[in-house]
Amino acid sequence: MPSDIRVKICGLTRPQDVHAVAKAGAAYAGFVFFAKSPRHLDIETARALALEAPVGLAKVALTVNASDAELDAIVETVPLDMLQLHGAESPERVADLRARYGLPVMKAIGVATEADLPALVEYGRVADQLLVDAKPPKGAELPGGNGLAFDWRLIAGRRWPVPWMLAGGLTPETVAEAIRLTGARQVDVSSGVESAPGIKDAARIGAFIDAAQA
Repeated sequence: MPSDIRVKICGLTRPQDVHAVAKAGAAYAGFVFFAKSPRHLDIETARALALEAPVGLAKVALTVNASDAELDAIVETVPLDMLQLHGAESPERVADLRARYGLPVMKAIGVATEADLPALVEYGRVADQLLVDAKPPKGAELPGGNGLAFDWRLIAGRRWPVPWMLAGGLTPETVAEAIRLTGARQVDVSSGVESAPGIKDAARIGAFIDAAQA
């Protein structure tokens, strides 16, 4: 019986990564539009990769405090199924972008302590999904993809108004325990299935999805 755990593999940079993600049974493929990231794509490369994705694999654009002009260019060029906002976008901005593009919006929220949890309720009122991620350390260049986990017990048994996805330092070795502790039905991984920054490893992708769905 297939598991109902849905997996997102984020930060794909090569056609073979898209094929590996689809073959392994992921639900979402993430493309990063953030110049400081080793997984950053230009729009034409992202378009080519998105066109490689088979029907049924949801294509997600990860942006960080992107302007309307930047988002317009991405949405007009790349065939997408969802926007993922990974910056300091306000709830009002989330609502505006949902209306502007007619695409579902996932908002990433960094969690380190109990004090970070109310934001999940607030953004859950305006976003279609939440990404519960590890809060980046102070001064970090990247808002995510740092390979860091948070204390999963903080969110054990909690529910929000919309579907949510667990991220932050997940690996093929830890994802099953993370799901067990949090009750997550969706998980997101980037650096945990790479052989080098931005280079996905097909064997680790397969192992991650197998472990998540076991």
